[in-house]
Amino acid sequence: MSFSVLALLCLVALAGPVLSLPRGSHLPVAIGELAVGLVLGATGLRVLHAADPTFSFLADVGFGLVMFVAGTHVPVRDPALRTGLRVGVLRAVLVGVLAAVLGVGLAMAFGTGHAALYAVVLASSSASMVMPALNGLPLDGRAIVQMLPQVALADAACIVLLPLVIDPAHVLRAGLGALVVLVAAAAILGFLFWLERSGRRKAIHDLSQDRGLAVELRLALTLLFALAALATSMHVSIMLAGFALGLAYAAIGEPRRLAHQVFALTEGLFSPIFFVWLGASLNLRLLGAYPSAIGLGLALGAGALLVHAAMALTGQPLPVAAITAAQMGVPVAAATLGTNLGVLRPGEDAALLLSAIVTVVAIAALSAPLARIATEGATGAAPSGGAAR
Repeated sequence: MSFSVLALLCLVALAGPVLSLPRGSHLPVAIGELAVGLVLGATGLRVLHAADPTFSFLADVGFGLVMFVAGTHVPVRDPALRTGLRVGVLRAVLVGVLAAVLGVGLAMAFGTGHAALYAVVLASSSASMVMPALNGLPLDGRAIVQMLPQVALADAACIVLLPLVIDPAHVLRAGLGALVVLVAAAAILGFLFWLERSGRRKAIHDLSQDRGLAVELRLALTLLFALAALATSMHVSIMLAGFALGLAYAAIGEPRRLAHQVFALTEGLFSPIFFVWLGASLNLRLLGAYPSAIGLGLALGAGALLVHAAMALTGQPLPVAAITAAQMGVPVAAATLGTNLGVLRPGEDAALLLSAIVTVVAIAALSAPLARIATEGATGAAPSGGAAR
């Protein structure tokens, strides 16, 4: 990888913001970045090579940061989350039950034996996809209030479950690894609470702001990369490390200045690199060699939309129910981990990523009706979230 390639990555990543510019679109910029990666990567012109170790490592950094930001987007401190908690949890559980049934059916139909993996993929929701689609919209409407805990629970549960189901032969190792990462994240949460309650966090914040030291950003990055290193050593996806740390910061209330710094670092460089790399790594040409993989990918994507949309039967507006099927982190991690462990069948990794693309395309179709529902259902109160400092 060279500076010219890095410049090209930054240039083509502008496709994401360009696609999100039309008024009222609310499209996640990742859609444009994925599309560019597909065109320039293994599927298209093959200008970008996802196997490049530097490119791959920068993408891993981006993945960790994307999941960290996704974790901070979960409104842990928002009273609205508690208001809709009961209904949201019940819907997440119902989706999980339907996903388990459909996962068994798909595994039998395609003869893969990966029913548990498919169930997790079908049940997952991606906060990193859903929350950007809600950006700028009121979050206090009844439908949105009930959706937030549903997405948060599905996202967190599936991230924890994925290492356990991807390789059943090593489920104890995966479970231990996930437990170690979560315990470490809990310890970090305790450390952050101590900084907050002792007043040291504010002293560091004031000093950093006065002298332009970015101490809080440096600390957050240190904790993220240390947790990612622990996850890697324990054979757990850095997705869990990033998301768990994001939840820890959400629980104590991410300082506004840190949020702006992390947003700039992530969205300005590392997130585009990750999503372009992801698109470049997708070799959809292989799907031609494995026609059944095309069917599996489409079935998983459509199945995810179906089991989530079924919550419309419980009174959830259909666009809101369907958009909770938006996936990214779990299918990506499943394809990556499965390929590295050698547990997936030929073309199955591409099928998992194709299923994610299907749900991402659904976001594009649902963004306008979702915006109308959020706006019409708003009570007029300002959306709340983490503490702004």
